[in-house]
Amino acid sequence: MLSIPDMAILGAAALLLFGPEQLPRVMRKAGTVMRDIQNTSQSFIREMERAADDYEPPKENGAVTSPLPDDMFVDMTPSHEAVTPEPAEPEPEPPPSHAAQPAPQGDHPTHV
Repeated sequence: MLSIPDMAILGAAALLLFGPEQLPRVMRKAGTVMRDIQNTSQSFIREMERAADDYEPPKENGAVTSPLPDDMFVDMTPSHEAVTPEPAEPEPEPPPSHAAQPAPQGDHPTHV
C-alpha cells in the first residue's frame, strides 16, 4: 500500500507528465480500466465456483468412480507368481580405436 508521501510524489509526477488539462481524463481512463479488470476477475471466480458446484462425479453403488477410462490404469496388485527376468543380450564390442595406429614414417619430423 502506498503511504501519503508516496501518493503525493506520484501525483506531482503525473501532474508534470500529463499536465493539468489531460490529468483528469487520464485518471478517469485508468479508473475505468481498473474497474473492468476487477469485474472480469470476479466473474471468472464466480464461473469457476459455479462449475465446481455443478460438477458431481458419477456414483455406482455408493462408490465414487473415476471419470477416466479403465484402460488408463495399471494393475499394481502384487502377484503370487515369481517372475524371473530374461537374461539381457550382451552388448557388442565397440570397433577398435584409431588412436592405436603407428605414427607415419616420412622425411618430416613429427611436430609436438
